[in-house]
Amino acid sequence: MYKDLLPVGSIVLLKGGEKRLMICGRVSCQGGSDVIYDYTACYYPEGIMDSDHIFFFNREDIETIFFIGFQDTEEMAFRHNVLDKLGKLKVVDGQIVPDKD
Repeated sequence: MYKDLLPVGSIVLLKGGEKRLMICGRVSCQGGSDVIYDYTACYYPEGIMDSDHIFFFNREDIETIFFIGFQDTEEMAFRHNVLDKLGKLKVVDGQIVPDKD
């Protein structure tokens, strides 16, 4: 489900967007929400400025990929050991946990 996510550092433009974003997180949720997003990102090239400029979106929201982030053995191990094994997830008390249903 999540194994094909872009690595951290990837630069994308969202559908209808005017400013490129840099992926800085994967499989996350916004505080106070029970929605799990594929990606967390910040403006490129500015980086994280404050919490008002963090963006949550899913892979289908991406229009253009400008750069694919760094991939080494640690990234590949993370994909294999973590992302490949994530099944259905849900948010409970602000934490992302496996959905046993």
